Amino acid sequence: MNVTGITIILAMILCATTIQGFPMFIRGRCLCTGPGVRAVKVADIEKAAVLYPTNICDKTEVIITLKLHKGKRCLNPTSKQGKAIIQRAQRVKLSKYQNV
Repeated sequence: MNVTGITIILAMILCATTIQGFPMFIRGRCLCTGPGVRAVKVADIEKAAVLYPTNICDKTEVIITLKLHKGKRCLNPTSKQGKAIIQRAQRVKLSKYQNV
């Protein structure tokens, strides 16, 4: 094999290892892009979901599904209502495991 062929192969290997090192998503794959709303009317809440940090998204997210198909909202987990929903989810999860 000549020097040119070896150089091309080494350049391809170097490019492949460099490309694999780049993060695909700079911000991760979080569902909530901003800080979220501070509060939602309790009467409008149909369902609340708490998503804890994972290797995909490194922050806690509180997602509220609104009644009457008004969509979903991201609730700020540091707000008073967000903290209350997270505590409620932890209590429900704990009681579920204690009853088993």
